[in-house]
Amino acid sequence: MPQLPDHPDLAQLRRQARELLRAAAGGDADAIRRVRQVSEKTTLSTAQLALAREYGFPSWPRLKDEAERRRASAGEAAQAGDAAQARYPGYLTADADELIEGQYADRPQLRPVLDAVLALLPALGPATVQARKTIVSLVSPRRTFAVVRATTKDRVDLGLRLDDAEPGGRLQSAKGIGGGGATVRIALRRPEDIDEEVRGLMRRAYEENTAPPPPRRPARRPGAVAGTMTVVIEGSELPGRTCRPEPDGQGHQDVYVALGGRSEDRPALTMSNKPGMAIEPVPGDAPAARWEMPVTVRRDEDGFDFGGPFVRGVRDDRHLGLIWGDLIDDETLQVFRGAKLRLVDVDPGLIEQALRPGHTLVARIRLTDARGNPICARVHPPYLTWSVTADGAG
Repeated sequence: MPQLPDHPDLAQLRRQARELLRAAAGGDADAIRRVRQVSEKTTLSTAQLALAREYGFPSWPRLKDEAERRRASAGEAAQAGDAAQARYPGYLTADADELIEGQYADRPQLRPVLDAVLALLPALGPATVQARKTIVSLVSPRRTFAVVRATTKDRVDLGLRLDDAEPGGRLQSAKGIGGGGATVRIALRRPEDIDEEVRGLMRRAYEENTAPPPPRRPARRPGAVAGTMTVVIEGSELPGRTCRPEPDGQGHQDVYVALGGRSEDRPALTMSNKPGMAIEPVPGDAPAARWEMPVTVRRDEDGFDFGGPFVRGVRDDRHLGLIWGDLIDDETLQVFRGAKLRLVDVDPGLIEQALRPGHTLVARIRLTDARGNPICARVHPPYLTWSVTADGAG
């Protein structure tokens, strides 16, 4: 039986437990035998218990208590951070390092991916690493700019807070990654996936979330009402009633698309996971979809502004929203994504035309994206086109 040193290093004991766990998880027969003496489970806590028993203590807390008793509190505090600080000086505390070890205990092959992400920090600037049970947050002097999560047994997700970024290419929706305000994520499976593109996006996220926020503009008075225009959304190429937007994500079996907004006189579903109403829902396998609505147009010093029960967003992001969801029952839709049709992107000349009597602003939108899934996020051409028609015109 090994003997506990007179001046035990608690950080070293923790390291021994983690190394035992890694070896057992990697199939080492001796390590498996040692862990199996205390439990059939291969976890950090069982590795710690096995180590404690080998030192002659009934539990890991008793081993820790004895180690702390043998060393002065001040000396122990200095020693506790040695392992983490040696790897990432100035960024990672010993407690954070222990939490991270727990995250990757059953997927040690992914730990090098996290290490490669953390290795980028010195080139970015002042930052801290905050670890929780399932996620690691990277924090600039202002706020969290990235999060790292071992989402599956073969994938690490790097979530980035990029306010103007839209899913596309390597950038995927950050839904489900949790924490830190991440807006998009990048799937990483090996350290080599962190290429120049990823490094550039990390720097962009750091810079955007380190710079002070722009000064708030004083509240403005609403512009004068220029009129009310009729807007028609014509949807084509619907994706069908089933989809799985993420290959390893949730599947959807009864997909509908609806107009977001408020209405007291139109068919609508309530949404189980969002406020508001899903108006005039259309099944995802319909040949086409159509919604018509009035939009109030105001004119101010910055041009046109838009309002009404179907208009969403702040002044520089006014848009009409389409909602995708699973039909739970005859009255409820569980939303899983949405699409923006931004009115602020429409040519002002078309707005002027649409305000004329007998004219309509028409949005023609292809409702299936390039991967065969429901279109989402901010929709751009060629998936969306705007035009104006007159009464009687096609």
